[in-house]
Amino acid sequence: MALEDSHVRRAAHLARIAVSDDQASSFVEDLSRILDMVDQLQVVNTDGVAPLAHPLDATQRLRADEVTETNQRDTFQRCAPAVENGLYLVPRVVE
Repeated sequence: MALEDSHVRRAAHLARIAVSDDQASSFVEDLSRILDMVDQLQVVNTDGVAPLAHPLDATQRLRADEVTETNQRDTFQRCAPAVENGLYLVPRVVE
């Protein structure tokens, strides 16, 4: 499919981007080259190639799921304006 200035201007309108006529012409050339490259990639045989989430077969190191802080709920709730049964009470905003 050959791109035209009208296609670029339409895409720019949908994206709410101001594009001059000169810019539209240069974008047509750039986008045509990109689409030509995509066409080249479509020709590559990918049968038997498993999809990858990352090109390297690496696992992420995760820290141990351990509690590292002491419970300070009582300390924090002492300065709260309203608390009941360990919960913060707030004004009702939805009726």
